[in-house]
Amino acid sequence: MRNDFSKSLETPLFKVVSEEASSLGIKAYVIGGFVRDHLLNRGNKKDIDIVAIGSGIQLAKAVQKKLKGSKPVKVFKTYGTAMIHWNQIDIEFVGSRKESYSENTRNPHVEPGTLEDDQNRRDFSINALALSLNLEDFGLLLDPFNGISDLENKILRTPLDPDLTYSDDPLRMLRAIRFANQLDFFIEEKSIEAIKRNSPRISIISKERIVDELTKVLATIKPSIGFILMEKTGLLKYILPELIALKGIEEIDGQKHKDNFYHTLEVVDNLSEMSNNIWLRWAALLHDIGKATTKKFKVNFGWTFHNHEFIGAKMIYKIFKRLKMPLNDKMKYVQKMVSMSSRPIIISEDHVTDSAIRRLLFDAGHFIDDLITLCEADITTKNSKLFDRYHNNFKIVREKIISIEEKDHLRNFQPPVSGKIIMKYYGLKPSRVIGTIKESIKEAILDGEIPNKFESAFEKMKEEGEKIGLKPHE
Repeated sequence: MRNDFSKSLETPLFKVVSEEASSLGIKAYVIGGFVRDHLLNRGNKKDIDIVAIGSGIQLAKAVQKKLKGSKPVKVFKTYGTAMIHWNQIDIEFVGSRKESYSENTRNPHVEPGTLEDDQNRRDFSINALALSLNLEDFGLLLDPFNGISDLENKILRTPLDPDLTYSDDPLRMLRAIRFANQLDFFIEEKSIEAIKRNSPRISIISKERIVDELTKVLATIKPSIGFILMEKTGLLKYILPELIALKGIEEIDGQKHKDNFYHTLEVVDNLSEMSNNIWLRWAALLHDIGKATTKKFKVNFGWTFHNHEFIGAKMIYKIFKRLKMPLNDKMKYVQKMVSMSSRPIIISEDHVTDSAIRRLLFDAGHFIDDLITLCEADITTKNSKLFDRYHNNFKIVREKIISIEEKDHLRNFQPPVSGKIIMKYYGLKPSRVIGTIKESIKEAILDGEIPNKFESAFEKMKEEGEKIGLKPHE
């Protein structure tokens, strides 16, 4: 592979960096992900790292003045870095440095260093690749750890001893797995063994950073690759033990249940082919976590997992809180998907009644399409006839949903007759009776006894009021 990339760097940005570095007497290089992705033809130009042999902050300020339309420089003095946002690109400037670590933190002691020192501290050989932005050797590739060969052979390898690399900054273990998943690379065996040895040190990493890596794995084309690597290396038991609890197959009286860990990963992969909704992917990952605690064997019946959806939905809050994930509408969405994850499956197995579809629409509301998609992804049977039957039934369910929704408008259902109308008509104050009448109206609509319209609901209100001896207020 050639080592002159001057034509690749002929852009206004790199020209300005080169000129300003020269005027300041500073050496500058573009390094890391931009170089890696450029060589892989991945076209990542949203994040660019510039390393300066000198003050990265000084260079950033000089460059920002010359880039029209760039936002003010953000300076991070503690880390000796600065950031410019320009033309939808984040450009980070850092002075070359060397790092040393203490045992209980991933925050390093930093001091100025050479370009070689800076490349030594990189996580992988493919991220230590640098291109010169200096006038005398503009575009020259610097590859001290044979990263080009690793790119060609699709290998993830640390520049230094992997035990040192992963022990110093344990987040790199998850980054290795994420890159392997994203790039379809292999982690060299020495690194796999080092991750196994150092996996307990993941506990010193902030939950936010861990979740960021998990989410990036979930965002890949085939997330199972990453989660299988997490399980293989021992990381997953420290991050999501609820998934590890699903692993394994038991057999009693010749009856087995499936391995729910690998089933879950198959569901996630299936869903990833259908949807880019990251929170729906989280729901797929967690949809069966209640099965570990609800698993029972019944003679003459076999294995059961009664109420695993309800139990799993309750577990979501604890998981989100532990991982410092948002305890807001995102969490509630995942809970809803998990709690309802078997509802459409049950409907698809039996004769699909309009009443069942109405109740599903009422409970799922705006998220009905996501729920059906999750349930379709949950079909992992290897029996082709059964697989086709389920998918055909789900097709019928989707068609009925469209038909009934057009007629009854049950997504995000609001009763046609409000509590205020009931109180005014009967001269009542807020009481349990109001809720009873509203519930009767709702049930009548869901059962198809009356249409979801005000006039019909009002007549039903009067009918229910008469039953319990209410009279109109005069």
